[in-house]
Amino acid sequence: MLAEIRGRVADRGYVFIREHVADLDTPTLARTLGPPITPWAGRLVQQLIPRVSSTPNTYSGIYGLDRFPFHTDLAHWRCPPRYLLLRCIKGYSDVPTFLIDGESVIQAATLDIMTRAIVKPRRPRNGTIHLMRLCEQVEVGRRVRWDEKFLRPASRIGETASQQVRTILSTAEVFSCALARAGDTLLIDNWRMLHARSSIPLGREDRIIERVYLEGLY
Repeated sequence: MLAEIRGRVADRGYVFIREHVADLDTPTLARTLGPPITPWAGRLVQQLIPRVSSTPNTYSGIYGLDRFPFHTDLAHWRCPPRYLLLRCIKGYSDVPTFLIDGESVIQAATLDIMTRAIVKPRRPRNGTIHLMRLCEQVEVGRRVRWDEKFLRPASRIGETASQQVRTILSTAEVFSCALARAGDTLLIDNWRMLHARSSIPLGREDRIIERVYLEGLY
């Protein structure tokens, strides 16, 4: 099963599995897939619960119950987590997660522009602002980053590329996965795929999705 999951993620950038070992808790499942990352002290697992208002400078704080824009997680980090695991605790079929393949964005904007586009975090991290590229060549291929709220263009090509990406995303092919039943599992290559959450309809505020970041897959 693990080899099949790894193969599907490598091929499509994500894998969605209905009610995957629903009796297994999220941390245990994550550890069967790859080495987990604790990006914040003591928070291996983050519970994603819709909020009308939340902590400033977070997506929930900015958008509340509205739809989230397409992004890659922690795009303002120099090295964002490689994989993103989303696990349904309580979900609904009318609150899907949307996905766009970053490879299609690269092709549309061109690799040359994406790799020369310099961006920077909106705010300093640990007192420092690092310059980064929207697309970087890494040992395992390419790493795409995108977040229109937490990244800012830092060069003329960065501004051009950012405008192009916004236009491309408005017409790109979108994949939809609804984490609706307990155990539904979505594993995303965070260096390739952009994702977004739909808006939260009235009565769906008790949705609970658990998230774990992985540095790799076994």
